Amino acid sequence: MVGTLQHVTVLREAAVDALSVKPDGVYVDGTYGRGGHSEKILGQLGAKGSLLVIDKDPVAIRDAKARFASEPRVNVFHGSFATLDAALDDSNFPATFDGLLLDLGVSSPQIDDGARGFSFQRDGALDMRMNPEEGVSAATWLASASESEMLDVLWKYGDERFARRIVKSIIEQREVTALETTLQLANLISAAVPRKFHGKKHPATKSFQAIRIFINKELADLEQCLEVATKRLNPGGRLVVISFHSLEDRMVKRFFKKQSSPPVLPRGLPVQDEALVMPFKTIGKAIKPDVSEVAENVRSRSSVMRILERCV
Repeated sequence: MVGTLQHVTVLREAAVDALSVKPDGVYVDGTYGRGGHSEKILGQLGAKGSLLVIDKDPVAIRDAKARFASEPRVNVFHGSFATLDAALDDSNFPATFDGLLLDLGVSSPQIDDGARGFSFQRDGALDMRMNPEEGVSAATWLASASESEMLDVLWKYGDERFARRIVKSIIEQREVTALETTLQLANLISAAVPRKFHGKKHPATKSFQAIRIFINKELADLEQCLEVATKRLNPGGRLVVISFHSLEDRMVKRFFKKQSSPPVLPRGLPVQDEALVMPFKTIGKAIKPDVSEVAENVRSRSSVMRILERCV
């Protein structure tokens, strides 16, 4: 096992149960993390089953390669789940699959390692990239982004009511010295938010979330992956998505509804019944962790899981 930081897999049993794993099936874990879901899926596969694991994070990929080094049923791909097409084509893996699982957001090892720059409670370089080998860091972006761009990110991805105050403080600070560490940014945001609005959540929570989503192109990646997945999913196969904030969940909910709802047609247009048969259906309602899971892992409290199945 690579690394020592622990990760408690959210909805581990429920998510894998939702996949309805077939022993000889083909499955994709698009967010390996530290392998909790992958390990559970593999335990339900037979000798002819296959599992493809994907992750942006090079640390997670090293963990996967070490864990499954002697496992012929597992293929490992380093990249975003947005590049699902490439992952399937480049990994000597079947072109279609029976199930895809996405556990969105940032993992506990990423948060708990201050050096990764995700946490406003641990000091470290202001990075926030899930793959530090690609793109620009949060520090680099904050050093050059325009006022309007920063405002747009904090409003759009964080719903931050004090975005103007925060952005003004960032601009004033960077004219003196660069923002280079997480605690520098967290303390700046805390000072910008009026004291009477400091509640149970840290004042920097929404801003850090917004910057992280933007830096990692999380919503764009999700949209692209869902579009590809519906084309590659076998009949009877399922997409299972665990979200952690409202923007992700709203995107998943709307996408699943669109895929499983008949088209809106002009009144009186002659349409045969078979033309209204939808290739997908949603399975049940949104699933949330129970009280015992939240007690064991408080970070699971905001998680929501949705399931889409291909019918034909």
